[in-house]
Amino acid sequence: MLFRSAHRALNVFLKGAQDAGQRSLLVITGKGSRGEGVLRDSVPNWLNAEPNRRMIRAFSHAAPKDGGEGALYVLLKRLK
Repeated sequence: MLFRSAHRALNVFLKGAQDAGQRSLLVITGKGSRGEGVLRDSVPNWLNAEPNRRMIRAFSHAAPKDGGEGALYVLLKRLK
């Protein structure tokens, strides 16, 4: 249940950020406990899936100062 809620929250967050004209985002997934980062492993798949794929220009792991493997930089496309 929480897993689906996190997926929906990410979709709403991305759409709202794009509608507000934001271009770059920091999505914090966390690293997970005991190396089991469920969100860390799932969020890249969610970003590559529709409807998010159409909004995103690129994404990559963040620099260590911004969360490293527990966070992602997301670059959004401009609205037309």
